Amino acid sequence: MNSKIVVPLFVFLLLFVQISSQTVQSKKILDTHSDTAEQIIKSSLSEMKGYDWLRDLFENIGPRLSGSEESMKAIYWAEEKFKQMGVDSVWLQPAMVPKWVRGNIENAKIVKSNKFSGRELNIASLGSSVGTPEGGLTAEVIEIHSFDELEQKAEEVKGKIVFFNRPFNQTFTNTFRGYGDAVDQRGSGPSKAAKFGAVGAIVRSVTSKYDNVPHVGTLFYDSSVEKIPAAAIGLIDADFLSDALKEEPSLQVNLEMDCENFEKVLSYNVIAQINGTEFPDEIIVVGGHWDSWDKGCGAHDDGAPCIQTMEVLDIFKRLDIKPKRTIRCVLFINEENGIGGALAYADSIQNKNEYHLAAIESDRGAYTPRGFSVTADSLTILGMQNWLPILNKSLIEWIRPGGSGVDISRIEGAKALIGYVPDDQRYFDVHHSDNDIFEEVHPREMQLGTSAIAILTYLLSEEGL
Repeated sequence: MNSKIVVPLFVFLLLFVQISSQTVQSKKILDTHSDTAEQIIKSSLSEMKGYDWLRDLFENIGPRLSGSEESMKAIYWAEEKFKQMGVDSVWLQPAMVPKWVRGNIENAKIVKSNKFSGRELNIASLGSSVGTPEGGLTAEVIEIHSFDELEQKAEEVKGKIVFFNRPFNQTFTNTFRGYGDAVDQRGSGPSKAAKFGAVGAIVRSVTSKYDNVPHVGTLFYDSSVEKIPAAAIGLIDADFLSDALKEEPSLQVNLEMDCENFEKVLSYNVIAQINGTEFPDEIIVVGGHWDSWDKGCGAHDDGAPCIQTMEVLDIFKRLDIKPKRTIRCVLFINEENGIGGALAYADSIQNKNEYHLAAIESDRGAYTPRGFSVTADSLTILGMQNWLPILNKSLIEWIRPGGSGVDISRIEGAKALIGYVPDDQRYFDVHHSDNDIFEEVHPREMQLGTSAIAILTYLLSEEGL
Protein backbone atom coordinates (compact mmCIF):
# COMPACT_ATOMS: atom_id res chain seq x y z
CA MET A 1 0.00 0.00 0.00
CA ASN A 2 1.19 3.50 -0.80
CA SER A 3 2.75 5.10 2.31
CA LYS A 4 1.06 8.38 1.42
CA ILE A 5 -2.28 6.62 1.97
CA VAL A 6 -1.27 4.67 5.10
CA VAL A 7 -0.47 7.69 7.29
CA PRO A 8 -3.77 9.57 6.72
CA LEU A 9 -5.67 6.30 7.17
CA PHE A 10 -3.92 5.66 10.49
CA VAL A 11 -4.72 9.18 11.69
CA PHE A 12 -8.35 8.74 10.64
CA LEU A 13 -8.64 5.45 12.52
CA LEU A 14 -7.01 6.97 15.60
CA LEU A 15 -9.48 9.86 15.58
CA PHE A 16 -12.37 7.47 15.01
CA VAL A 17 -11.37 5.35 18.00
CA GLN A 18 -10.90 8.45 20.14
CA ILE A 19 -14.29 9.92 19.19
CA SER A 20 -16.00 6.55 19.67
CA SER A 21 -14.39 6.21 23.10
CA GLN A 22 -15.53 9.71 24.07
CA THR A 23 -19.08 8.93 22.92
CA VAL A 24 -19.19 5.74 24.99
CA GLN A 25 -17.75 7.53 28.02
CA SER A 26 -20.23 10.41 27.67
CA LYS A 27 -23.15 7.97 27.51
CA LYS A 28 -21.90 6.19 30.61
CA ILE A 29 -21.64 9.49 32.49
CA LEU A 30 -25.12 10.49 31.33
CA ASP A 31 -26.65 7.17 32.39
CA THR A 32 -24.94 7.23 35.78
CA HIS A 33 -25.38 10.84 36.87
CA SER A 34 -28.34 12.25 34.93
CA ASP A 35 -30.88 11.84 37.73
CA THR A 36 -28.67 13.53 40.33
CA ALA A 37 -27.95 16.44 37.96
CA GLU A 38 -31.65 16.96 37.38
CA GLN A 39 -32.32 16.87 41.13
CA ILE A 40 -29.65 19.53 41.65
CA ILE A 41 -31.23 21.80 39.03
CA LYS A 42 -34.74 21.24 40.37
CA SER A 43 -33.69 21.99 43.94
CA SER A 44 -31.75 25.10 42.96
CA LEU A 45 -34.49 26.60 40.79
CA SER A 46 -37.43 25.71 43.01
CA GLU A 47 -35.99 26.77 46.36
CA MET A 48 -34.05 29.87 45.20
CA LYS A 49 -32.16 29.65 48.47
CA GLY A 50 -29.00 31.39 47.28
CA TYR A 51 -30.97 34.30 45.86
CA ASP A 52 -32.74 34.71 49.21
CA TRP A 53 -29.36 34.70 50.97
CA LEU A 54 -28.16 37.39 48.58
CA ARG A 55 -31.13 39.59 49.42
CA ASP A 56 -30.47 39.12 53.13
CA LEU A 57 -26.78 39.96 52.71
CA PHE A 58 -27.47 43.22 50.91
CA GLU A 59 -30.42 44.34 53.00
CA ASN A 60 -28.51 43.84 56.25
CA ILE A 61 -24.82 44.34 55.39
CA GLY A 62 -24.18 45.76 51.91
CA PRO A 63 -20.72 46.27 50.35
CA ARG A 64 -17.72 44.52 51.91
CA LEU A 65 -14.48 46.43 51.40
CA SER A 66 -11.47 44.63 52.88
CA GLY A 67 -10.62 45.91 56.34
CA SER A 68 -14.05 47.47 56.88
CA GLU A 69 -16.59 46.75 59.61
CA GLU A 70 -19.02 45.58 56.94
CA SER A 71 -16.56 43.00 55.66
CA MET A 72 -16.28 41.52 59.16
CA LYS A 73 -20.07 41.40 59.49
CA ALA A 74 -20.23 39.54 56.17
CA ILE A 75 -17.57 37.08 57.34
CA TYR A 76 -19.55 36.20 60.46
CA TRP A 77 -22.77 36.09 58.41
CA ALA A 78 -21.27 33.49 56.06
CA GLU A 79 -19.80 31.51 58.96
CA GLU A 80 -23.25 31.25 60.52
CA LYS A 81 -24.88 30.22 57.23
CA PHE A 82 -22.36 27.38 56.86
CA LYS A 83 -23.01 26.22 60.42
CA GLN A 84 -26.75 26.16 59.75
CA MET A 85 -26.14 23.82 56.77
CA GLY A 86 -24.74 21.15 59.06
CA VAL A 87 -21.51 20.65 57.10
CA ASP A 88 -18.66 18.71 58.67
CA SER A 89 -16.48 21.69 59.56
CA VAL A 90 -16.46 25.49 59.41
CA TRP A 91 -13.54 27.76 60.28
CA LEU A 92 -12.15 31.24 59.84
CA GLN A 93 -8.64 31.50 58.42
CA PRO A 94 -6.67 34.62 59.44
CA ALA A 95 -5.33 36.92 56.72
CA MET A 96 -3.79 40.38 56.88
CA VAL A 97 -5.48 42.86 54.54
CA PRO A 98 -5.12 46.53 53.54
CA LYS A 99 -7.36 49.09 55.18
CA TRP A 100 -8.26 51.92 52.81
CA VAL A 101 -11.07 54.33 53.64
CA ARG A 102 -12.82 56.31 50.92
CA GLY A 103 -13.82 59.17 53.19
CA ASN A 104 -16.61 61.65 52.53
CA ILE A 105 -15.15 63.99 49.92
CA GLU A 106 -14.59 63.13 46.26
CA ASN A 107 -15.22 66.19 44.13
CA ALA A 108 -13.94 67.58 40.86
CA LYS A 109 -14.93 70.74 39.03
CA ILE A 110 -13.63 72.91 36.26
CA VAL A 111 -12.19 76.21 37.49
CA LYS A 112 -10.30 79.12 35.93
CA SER A 113 -12.12 78.77 32.65
CA ASN A 114 -13.75 81.44 30.52
CA LYS A 115 -16.65 79.17 29.60
CA PHE A 116 -16.81 76.13 31.88
CA SER A 117 -15.96 77.42 35.37
CA GLY A 118 -18.04 75.75 38.07
CA ARG A 119 -18.92 72.70 35.95
CA GLU A 120 -18.78 69.70 38.29
CA LEU A 121 -17.42 66.36 37.12
CA ASN A 122 -18.66 63.05 38.49
CA ILE A 123 -15.67 61.25 39.94
CA ALA A 124 -14.87 58.60 42.56
CA SER A 125 -11.54 57.94 44.24
CA LEU A 126 -9.64 54.93 42.96
CA GLY A 127 -8.92 52.24 45.52
CA SER A 128 -5.64 52.70 47.43
CA SER A 129 -5.37 56.31 46.25
CA VAL A 130 -3.95 58.94 48.55
CA GLY A 131 -6.09 61.98 49.23
CA THR A 132 -5.52 65.56 48.16
CA PRO A 133 -4.50 68.43 50.43
CA GLU A 134 -7.39 70.04 52.29
CA GLY A 135 -9.30 72.16 49.79
CA GLY A 136 -8.04 70.01 46.95
CA LEU A 137 -5.43 70.61 44.29
CA THR A 138 -5.92 72.79 41.24
CA ALA A 139 -4.03 72.31 37.99
CA GLU A 140 -4.24 72.32 34.23
CA VAL A 141 -5.26 69.06 32.60
CA ILE A 142 -3.56 67.12 29.83
CA GLU A 143 -5.49 64.42 27.99
CA ILE A 144 -3.63 61.16 27.26
CA HIS A 145 -4.77 58.03 25.41
CA SER A 146 -1.79 55.70 25.75
CA PHE A 147 1.42 55.27 27.68
CA ASP A 148 3.34 55.88 24.46
CA GLU A 149 1.63 59.26 24.16
CA LEU A 150 2.45 59.95 27.81
CA GLU A 151 6.14 59.35 27.06
CA GLN A 152 5.99 61.58 24.00
CA LYS A 153 4.38 64.42 25.97
CA ALA A 154 6.53 63.97 29.08
CA GLU A 155 7.71 67.59 29.00
CA GLU A 156 4.10 68.84 29.08
CA VAL A 157 2.98 66.72 32.04
CA LYS A 158 4.82 68.35 34.96
CA GLY A 159 2.51 70.13 37.39
CA LYS A 160 -0.65 68.96 35.61
CA ILE A 161 -3.46 66.50 36.17
CA VAL A 162 -3.16 63.70 33.63
CA PHE A 163 -6.52 62.71 32.16
CA PHE A 164 -6.30 59.14 30.87
CA ASN A 165 -9.13 58.88 28.34
CA ARG A 166 -8.64 55.69 26.33
CA PRO A 167 -12.14 54.19 25.87
CA PHE A 168 -13.34 50.65 26.42
CA ASN A 169 -13.07 48.94 23.02
CA GLN A 170 -16.65 48.02 22.12
CA THR A 171 -15.61 46.02 19.05
CA PHE A 172 -14.42 43.05 21.12
CA THR A 173 -17.11 40.38 21.47
CA ASN A 174 -15.59 39.28 24.78
CA THR A 175 -16.03 42.16 27.21
CA PHE A 176 -13.18 40.91 29.40
CA ARG A 177 -10.90 41.60 26.46
CA GLY A 178 -12.24 45.15 26.28
CA TYR A 179 -11.64 45.57 30.00
CA GLY A 180 -8.11 44.22 29.74
CA ASP A 181 -7.41 46.58 26.86
CA ALA A 182 -8.20 49.67 28.94
CA VAL A 183 -7.62 48.84 32.61
CA ASP A 184 -3.86 49.43 32.53
CA GLN A 185 -4.44 53.19 32.61
CA ARG A 186 -6.30 52.77 35.91
CA GLY A 187 -3.87 50.32 37.47
CA SER A 188 -0.49 51.83 36.61
CA GLY A 189 -1.41 55.13 34.94
CA PRO A 190 -1.16 57.34 38.05
CA SER A 191 2.39 56.25 38.87
CA LYS A 192 3.47 56.52 35.24
CA ALA A 193 2.11 60.07 35.21
CA ALA A 194 3.82 60.87 38.53
CA LYS A 195 7.13 59.79 37.01
CA PHE A 196 6.92 62.86 34.75
CA GLY A 197 5.80 65.24 37.49
CA ALA A 198 2.01 64.99 37.31
CA VAL A 199 0.19 66.13 40.47
CA GLY A 200 -2.95 64.04 39.99
CA ALA A 201 -4.75 61.65 37.65
CA ILE A 202 -8.29 61.30 36.35
CA VAL A 203 -9.08 58.03 34.58
CA ARG A 204 -11.94 57.29 32.21
CA SER A 205 -14.09 54.57 33.81
CA VAL A 206 -13.44 51.10 32.44
CA THR A 207 -17.00 50.14 31.52
CA SER A 208 -19.04 48.94 28.57
CA LYS A 209 -22.05 51.06 29.57
CA TYR A 210 -22.41 54.67 28.51
CA ASP A 211 -23.56 56.59 31.55
CA ASN A 212 -22.05 58.96 34.08
CA VAL A 213 -21.41 56.49 36.90
CA PRO A 214 -17.74 56.23 37.92
CA HIS A 215 -16.35 52.68 37.94
CA VAL A 216 -13.62 52.29 40.51
CA GLY A 217 -10.96 49.65 41.19
CA THR A 218 -7.52 49.57 42.67
CA LEU A 219 -4.40 51.32 41.48
CA PHE A 220 -0.86 50.10 42.05
CA TYR A 221 1.64 52.69 43.19
CA ASP A 222 5.25 52.45 42.09
CA SER A 223 7.29 52.95 45.27
CA SER A 224 10.02 54.75 43.34
CA VAL A 225 7.81 57.77 42.52
CA GLU A 226 5.56 60.08 44.50
CA LYS A 227 2.02 58.87 45.19
CA ILE A 228 -0.48 61.18 43.53
CA PRO A 229 -4.28 61.23 44.04
CA ALA A 230 -6.30 59.49 41.34
CA ALA A 231 -9.98 59.20 40.53
CA ALA A 232 -12.30 57.52 38.03
CA ILE A 233 -14.66 59.71 36.01
CA GLY A 234 -18.05 58.83 34.51
CA LEU A 235 -18.08 58.45 30.73
CA ILE A 236 -20.43 61.34 30.00
CA ASP A 237 -18.26 63.74 31.99
CA ALA A 238 -15.10 62.22 30.50
CA ASP A 239 -16.36 63.13 27.05
CA PHE A 240 -17.44 66.57 28.28
CA LEU A 241 -13.98 67.23 29.73
CA SER A 242 -12.33 66.05 26.52
CA ASP A 243 -14.46 68.42 24.43
CA ALA A 244 -13.86 71.28 26.86
CA LEU A 245 -10.10 70.78 26.65
CA LYS A 246 -10.23 70.96 22.86
CA GLU A 247 -12.03 74.28 23.14
CA GLU A 248 -10.00 75.65 26.05
CA PRO A 249 -6.73 73.75 26.64
CA SER A 250 -5.68 76.00 29.53
CA LEU A 251 -8.72 75.32 31.74
CA GLN A 252 -7.99 74.01 35.21
CA VAL A 253 -9.67 71.40 37.40
CA ASN A 254 -9.89 71.33 41.16
CA LEU A 255 -9.67 67.76 42.48
CA GLU A 256 -10.56 67.14 46.13
CA MET A 257 -10.52 63.74 47.88
CA ASP A 258 -10.13 62.76 51.54
CA CYS A 259 -9.48 59.02 51.08
CA GLU A 260 -6.77 57.52 53.27
CA ASN A 261 -4.61 54.41 53.66
CA PHE A 262 -4.01 52.83 57.07
CA GLU A 263 -1.88 49.96 58.39
CA LYS A 264 -2.97 46.44 57.47
CA VAL A 265 -5.57 44.80 59.70
CA LEU A 266 -6.57 41.25 60.56
CA SER A 267 -9.38 39.68 58.54
CA TYR A 268 -10.42 36.16 57.57
CA ASN A 269 -11.23 33.72 54.81
CA VAL A 270 -14.41 31.77 55.54
CA ILE A 271 -14.03 28.04 54.94
CA ALA A 272 -16.49 25.15 55.17
CA GLN A 273 -16.32 21.57 53.98
CA ILE A 274 -18.08 18.25 53.56
CA ASN A 275 -15.69 15.36 54.05
CA GLY A 276 -15.27 12.81 51.28
CA THR A 277 -16.48 9.26 51.94
CA GLU A 278 -13.89 7.40 49.85
CA PHE A 279 -11.07 9.84 49.07
CA PRO A 280 -11.19 12.43 51.88
CA ASP A 281 -7.61 13.56 51.20
CA GLU A 282 -8.53 14.68 47.68
CA ILE A 283 -9.97 18.18 48.02
CA ILE A 284 -12.21 20.01 45.57
CA VAL A 285 -12.49 23.75 46.26
CA VAL A 286 -15.36 25.97 45.18
CA GLY A 287 -15.35 29.67 45.98
CA GLY A 288 -14.92 33.30 45.10
CA HIS A 289 -13.82 36.53 46.79
CA TRP A 290 -15.96 37.71 49.66
CA ASP A 291 -14.75 41.31 49.65
CA SER A 292 -16.13 43.94 47.29
CA TRP A 293 -15.70 47.57 46.45
CA ASP A 294 -17.69 50.07 48.48
CA LYS A 295 -19.69 51.34 45.51
CA GLY A 296 -23.02 49.62 44.98
CA CYS A 297 -23.33 46.40 46.96
CA GLY A 298 -20.88 44.13 45.17
CA ALA A 299 -23.78 42.00 43.92
CA HIS A 300 -22.26 40.57 40.74
CA ASP A 301 -18.69 41.19 41.94
CA ASP A 302 -18.56 38.99 43.85
CA GLY A 303 -21.49 38.49 46.21
CA ALA A 304 -23.83 36.39 44.07
CA PRO A 305 -21.00 34.22 42.67
CA CYS A 306 -19.72 33.53 46.21
CA ILE A 307 -23.20 32.58 47.34
CA GLN A 308 -23.49 30.25 44.33
CA THR A 309 -20.50 28.34 45.69
CA MET A 310 -21.86 28.41 49.25
CA GLU A 311 -25.09 26.87 48.03
CA VAL A 312 -23.19 23.99 46.41
CA LEU A 313 -22.56 22.65 49.91
CA ASP A 314 -26.14 23.31 50.95
CA ILE A 315 -27.48 21.44 47.90
CA PHE A 316 -25.29 18.45 48.75
CA LYS A 317 -26.72 18.46 52.28
CA ARG A 318 -30.36 18.90 51.36
CA LEU A 319 -30.20 16.23 48.63
CA ASP A 320 -28.17 13.95 50.93
CA ILE A 321 -25.35 13.68 48.37
CA LYS A 322 -22.38 12.08 50.08
CA PRO A 323 -19.36 13.02 47.94
CA LYS A 324 -16.52 10.57 47.42
CA ARG A 325 -14.03 13.43 47.67
CA THR A 326 -13.91 16.34 50.11
CA ILE A 327 -15.83 19.42 48.99
CA ARG A 328 -14.52 22.67 50.45
CA CYS A 329 -15.97 26.14 49.96
CA VAL A 330 -13.52 29.01 50.42
CA LEU A 331 -14.68 32.62 50.55
CA PHE A 332 -11.43 34.51 49.98
CA ILE A 333 -10.98 37.94 51.51
CA ASN A 334 -9.12 40.81 49.83
CA GLU A 335 -9.09 40.05 46.11
CA GLU A 336 -10.08 43.56 45.06
CA ASN A 337 -7.16 45.50 46.53
CA GLY A 338 -4.65 42.75 47.25
CA ILE A 339 -4.61 38.97 47.51
CA GLY A 340 -4.17 38.57 51.25
CA GLY A 341 -6.80 35.84 51.46
CA ALA A 342 -5.42 33.85 48.54
CA LEU A 343 -1.90 34.00 49.96
CA ALA A 344 -3.06 32.91 53.41
CA TYR A 345 -4.90 29.94 51.92
CA ALA A 346 -1.97 28.94 49.72
CA ASP A 347 0.40 29.07 52.69
CA SER A 348 -1.98 26.99 54.78
CA ILE A 349 -2.36 24.14 52.30
CA GLN A 350 1.37 24.07 51.73
CA ASN A 351 2.04 23.85 55.47
CA LYS A 352 -0.55 21.08 55.85
CA ASN A 353 0.62 19.34 52.68
CA GLU A 354 -2.96 19.13 51.43
CA TYR A 355 -3.70 17.82 47.94
CA HIS A 356 -6.22 19.68 45.82
CA LEU A 357 -7.65 17.68 42.95
CA ALA A 358 -9.41 20.72 41.52
CA ALA A 359 -10.61 24.22 42.34
CA ILE A 360 -13.51 26.16 40.83
CA GLU A 361 -13.74 29.95 41.12
CA SER A 362 -16.83 32.03 40.40
CA ASP A 363 -15.85 35.67 39.82
CA ARG A 364 -17.50 36.84 36.61
CA GLY A 365 -20.95 37.79 37.80
CA ALA A 366 -24.11 35.71 38.09
CA TYR A 367 -25.43 35.83 34.56
CA THR A 368 -26.59 32.98 32.29
CA PRO A 369 -24.19 29.99 32.32
CA ARG A 370 -21.97 29.57 29.27
CA GLY A 371 -18.98 27.37 30.10
CA PHE A 372 -15.97 26.47 32.21
CA SER A 373 -12.45 27.71 31.48
CA VAL A 374 -9.83 25.19 32.61
CA THR A 375 -6.12 25.36 33.38
CA ALA A 376 -5.01 21.73 33.06
CA ASP A 377 -3.29 19.36 30.66
CA SER A 378 -5.08 18.53 27.41
CA LEU A 379 -6.03 14.98 28.43
CA THR A 380 -7.66 16.22 31.64
CA ILE A 381 -9.68 18.78 29.70
CA LEU A 382 -10.64 16.15 27.12
CA GLY A 383 -11.88 13.91 29.91
CA MET A 384 -13.94 16.71 31.42
CA GLN A 385 -15.54 17.39 28.05
CA ASN A 386 -17.14 13.94 28.32
CA TRP A 387 -19.31 15.50 31.03
CA LEU A 388 -20.90 18.08 28.74
CA PRO A 389 -24.08 16.04 28.11
CA ILE A 390 -24.75 16.32 31.86
CA LEU A 391 -23.62 19.94 32.19
CA ASN A 392 -25.76 20.92 29.18
CA LYS A 393 -28.76 20.46 31.47
CA SER A 394 -27.72 23.63 33.31
CA LEU A 395 -27.02 25.48 30.02
CA ILE A 396 -23.24 24.91 30.06
CA GLU A 397 -22.16 24.84 26.40
CA TRP A 398 -18.41 24.26 26.56
CA ILE A 399 -15.34 23.30 28.56
CA ARG A 400 -12.10 24.62 27.10
CA PRO A 401 -8.56 25.67 28.02
CA GLY A 402 -8.16 29.04 29.68
CA GLY A 403 -7.64 30.93 32.92
CA SER A 404 -9.35 30.17 36.21
CA GLY A 405 -9.40 32.93 38.81
CA VAL A 406 -7.13 35.25 40.79
CA ASP A 407 -7.59 33.49 44.13
CA ILE A 408 -7.40 29.83 43.13
CA SER A 409 -4.47 30.52 40.80
CA ARG A 410 -2.31 30.54 43.94
CA ILE A 411 -3.13 26.88 44.65
CA GLU A 412 -0.14 24.79 43.63
CA GLY A 413 -0.31 21.18 42.50
CA ALA A 414 -4.02 21.00 41.64
CA LYS A 415 -4.81 18.86 38.63
CA ALA A 416 -7.32 21.41 37.33
CA LEU A 417 -8.02 25.07 38.09
CA ILE A 418 -11.42 26.04 36.74
CA GLY A 419 -13.19 29.33 36.14
CA TYR A 420 -16.98 29.45 35.90
CA VAL A 421 -17.88 31.56 32.85
CA PRO A 422 -21.36 33.07 32.57
CA ASP A 423 -22.45 35.42 29.78
CA ASP A 424 -20.26 38.54 29.98
CA GLN A 425 -22.13 41.16 27.94
CA ARG A 426 -23.58 43.06 30.93
CA TYR A 427 -20.89 42.45 33.52
CA PHE A 428 -18.87 45.61 32.93
CA ASP A 429 -22.06 47.69 32.91
CA VAL A 430 -22.14 47.22 36.69
CA HIS A 431 -18.58 46.23 37.63
CA HIS A 432 -16.99 48.25 40.49
CA SER A 433 -19.76 50.85 40.52
CA ASP A 434 -22.99 52.04 42.09
CA ASN A 435 -24.73 49.99 39.39
CA ASP A 436 -23.70 46.70 41.06
CA ILE A 437 -26.79 46.22 43.21
CA PHE A 438 -29.09 43.35 44.18
CA GLU A 439 -31.74 44.35 41.64
CA GLU A 440 -29.26 43.70 38.80
CA VAL A 441 -29.14 39.98 39.67
CA HIS A 442 -31.75 37.80 37.95
CA PRO A 443 -32.79 34.92 40.23
CA ARG A 444 -32.98 32.30 37.48
CA GLU A 445 -29.61 33.24 36.01
CA MET A 446 -28.04 33.08 39.44
CA GLN A 447 -29.62 29.74 40.36
CA LEU A 448 -28.76 28.16 37.01
CA GLY A 449 -25.15 29.14 37.69
CA THR A 450 -25.40 27.51 41.10
CA SER A 451 -26.70 24.36 39.40
CA ALA A 452 -23.83 24.32 36.89
CA ILE A 453 -21.16 24.70 39.58
CA ALA A 454 -22.84 22.11 41.80
CA ILE A 455 -23.09 19.56 38.97
CA LEU A 456 -19.44 20.03 38.00
CA THR A 457 -18.41 19.72 41.65
CA TYR A 458 -20.45 16.53 41.94
CA LEU A 459 -18.89 15.04 38.79
CA LEU A 460 -15.39 15.89 39.98
CA SER A 461 -16.15 14.20 43.27
CA GLU A 462 -17.63 11.06 41.76
CA GLU A 463 -15.44 10.61 38.68
CA GLY A 464 -12.16 12.24 39.70
CA LEU A 465 -9.72 13.42 37.06
